Amino acid sequence: MKAIVQYEYGSPDVLAFADVETPRPAAGEVLVRVQAASVNARDWHVLRGDPYVARPSADLGWRRPNVTIRGTDFAGRVEAVGPAVTGVQIGSEVYGEAPRAFAEYVAVPQDRVAAKPATLGFEEAAALPLAANTALTGLRDAAKVEAGQQVLINGAAGGVGTFAIQLGKALGATVTAVCSTRNVELVSSLGADDVVDYTTSDFSRLDRRYDVVLDLVGNRSLTALRRVLVRRGTLVLSGGGLYGGGSVFGPLGLIIRGQLSAPFVSQRVVVFDAVPSSANLTTLREYAEAGRLTPVLDRTYPLSAAAEAIRYVEAGHARGKVVISV
Repeated sequence: MKAIVQYEYGSPDVLAFADVETPRPAAGEVLVRVQAASVNARDWHVLRGDPYVARPSADLGWRRPNVTIRGTDFAGRVEAVGPAVTGVQIGSEVYGEAPRAFAEYVAVPQDRVAAKPATLGFEEAAALPLAANTALTGLRDAAKVEAGQQVLINGAAGGVGTFAIQLGKALGATVTAVCSTRNVELVSSLGADDVVDYTTSDFSRLDRRYDVVLDLVGNRSLTALRRVLVRRGTLVLSGGGLYGGGSVFGPLGLIIRGQLSAPFVSQRVVVFDAVPSSANLTTLREYAEAGRLTPVLDRTYPLSAAAEAIRYVEAGHARGKVVISV
């Protein structure tokens, strides 16, 4: 099969479009014929082995990546099932989150795959898993957003942010979106009740207070982020930001400082891990089929041009999601 492979850290230039062995599903796994995949900030962080402190993880290695096929999100059809798999039929249209998704086939644990939203095509469905799960976990589980609360999303026009606006509204919150001038109309169309254009206003200096701040960027200090919270508000920090800390700590620098300060401040400072699960994928499917969650697709690239897709996302100007058609 064809896949996007990486044998050393570096720029997108180190990626190759190559022939590799088609995986076989192990016990508890399904083999999916990938129709579409999507790019996340995580992909270029892994590509560069950045930040260095994350290299002991399962995907990264000190000198070279442990997982050599890139990609995480996918949508496609079930080609085969391994032993002990139940409830999944060959030919079913599915979507999910698992390593090695930038390929014609991917073997996925059953608990990381779910039926594709019937209202979405493969490219739209592939945009959901990591980004929408991050938004769902951050707002519903980490922040415990309730109806009537005021929620601010810093980085609202990106992959996670566009989903966070819609899920915040679905949870009953009043949502303020922070974005650039060119994205004001976009975030408003997704349901944002208020928009702060960061090219003309610094949200951390405005006389407004929020119950929850979801920071997806890492371009403000902890002091600035806490300044806009009510006394018992919640600051939720995501590790997927584009900025903050350089190649040693990257966005983890702000997260580490947040964890250290948490016991000493009145506001909650929460760092969360958006664990992939079929349960959350099912929830996202239900929101999508109810018309409450719509992916925003910026650009689509063929699998052979995945390096260019990652380069575009790394530049930091993508609106919503960038998708790879397989």
